[in-house]
Amino acid sequence: MADDEQTYREFTEAVNMKPAELAAWLESEESKRVGWHKGGQSGGGESVGHESGRRIVDLLRRKRDQLNAADYQHMRKVTGYVHRHMAQRPSGDVRDTKWRWSLMNWGHDPLIERS
Repeated sequence: MADDEQTYREFTEAVNMKPAELAAWLESEESKRVGWHKGGQSGGGESVGHESGRRIVDLLRRKRDQLNAADYQHMRKVTGYVHRHMAQRPSGDVRDTKWRWSLMNWGHDPLIERS
């Protein structure tokens, strides 16, 4: 139970986009153009990050007592991705970069600062 508490806290710290913001972002062309596809970069279909983003929207809209072990596992995956990707921040303005867009697919916009 304590592990779930920590996972939830770290997830909500890593994911700084609200469900409606993330859902709107996932509809954009930029969102659909970035990320790794299960069939390879040019394999077509939905990217892994885009699929994760849809799941994140669902997780954020649910009550905590509705979350199961698979949900907490995905939360840990999201948190790990955000932390690894943030450590690779490119120099300069990141506003219109694939780096930022990829992070946003995972629910984190590096240009948003919320407490």
